Amino acid sequence: MSSDKRRARPGTAVRSGLAYALLLAGALCTIAPLLLGALTAVRTPEQFATESPLTWPNPLTWDNFHAVFEHGIGRAIAVTALMTVCITAGQLITSILAAYAFGCTEFRGRDLLFWIYLATMMVPPIVTLIPLYLMFARLGLLNTFWALVLPFVFGSPYAIFLLRQYFRQIPAELIGAARLDGATTLDVIVHVVVPMSRPILATLTVITVVTQWNSFMWPLVAGSGRWQVLTVATADLQTRYNEQWTLVLAATTLAVIPLVVLFVVFQRQVLRSITWTGLK
Repeated sequence: MSSDKRRARPGTAVRSGLAYALLLAGALCTIAPLLLGALTAVRTPEQFATESPLTWPNPLTWDNFHAVFEHGIGRAIAVTALMTVCITAGQLITSILAAYAFGCTEFRGRDLLFWIYLATMMVPPIVTLIPLYLMFARLGLLNTFWALVLPFVFGSPYAIFLLRQYFRQIPAELIGAARLDGATTLDVIVHVVVPMSRPILATLTVITVVTQWNSFMWPLVAGSGRWQVLTVATADLQTRYNEQWTLVLAATTLAVIPLVVLFVVFQRQVLRSITWTGLK
């Protein structure tokens, strides 16, 4: 028995080494474009045109970051941050309430209504783009902050589905005990469901922030001028007749930094939610 285990150990070590090698290769493939973008952001246009992108810039320059702020990227970051915060808060609140209704309460037609609502995930966003544009145009809300926020602030099928599946794992005895103590539905949600769902709420927060921070098509159509978001402002740095890749990558580097910080802050909760729900 012991000899068989000893024979199995080299094979196990080889498999583990191959797994770590594949993970390392995947990590390098993911990180390499970000590092190249950051290196390009600290090059001069002359260095970008004449030097290899793999060489270390000498000397480093921060002029590209000053230039993008002169192009109004600071205001675009502020607009994007405000839009993202409002949409994330709205989606969390409305999705928690809807997910609790679909997952922890009983009413006639609950499952049918839930699956009909979930089926809207199959509709590509481009299909609703023109009707949504016409609706906001007739309301006179184009090129306003409300046009950026209102279409996405009232939850999403994915968020409600994710929370519903998580809420259904909460023991019904805890909710029943809270109701025996005289707790209302809102009390149960605030004091029982939400505290037990912090990992999945952190995961949903990260997903929502990343999605809204990187949104491009609807802000391009519905917002301009003073309500231009970061992705649209970055695209405007690149014109048909003037290729300013160093400025574009400087703006892109600024856009990536908040998302990296967000993931570092919430990574433990994200991993806990994946472990608890069994997602792979």
